Amino acid sequence: MKISMISKSLLIALPMLALGACSSSSESDATSNETNSAVVSAETVETAVVDAMNLTDEEKLAKAYSYAILETTIQFDYDTSVLKARYTKILDAHAKFLVDHPTKLLTIEGNTDERGTPEYNIALGERRAMSVSTYLENMGVTSKQISIVSYGEEKPVNLGHDAAARAENRRAELTY
Repeated sequence: MKISMISKSLLIALPMLALGACSSSSESDATSNETNSAVVSAETVETAVVDAMNLTDEEKLAKAYSYAILETTIQFDYDTSVLKARYTKILDAHAKFLVDHPTKLLTIEGNTDERGTPEYNIALGERRAMSVSTYLENMGVTSKQISIVSYGEEKPVNLGHDAAARAENRRAELTY
């Protein structure tokens, strides 16, 4: 009878031990996840560095253009539609993209700050959009791919009334 009692105890204890061995603590899981993340991050950085070292000049230029096309705002000085030199690389990237993808369409939205009459600001916004359009067309983009709209002062990105806010609002937005 003692053997039977011991057998019953073992029958209950062994499955419990097996279940206990299968469980894990959340602390060890978190540590393991952090370790895995660190390894993945290190591998990703290492891969990116190796990839960057193996790129040809043409591939590096293409990568630079792909980053430049993410920039879609062209800023202007007060009361002018003259493009600033620092935006030429960005516009070159957009031109290359549009030339390479002739079915893509671009809308250029001209904007101004709140100073000036509504009529004047609409005209200035249009001149800013036209300035960007002309640059892109000179780079090989067809006029059929470009549409222009002027919002004047109607779509500010910064509602402030100081010099910095006004400077942010003097822009052309490129939207695909």
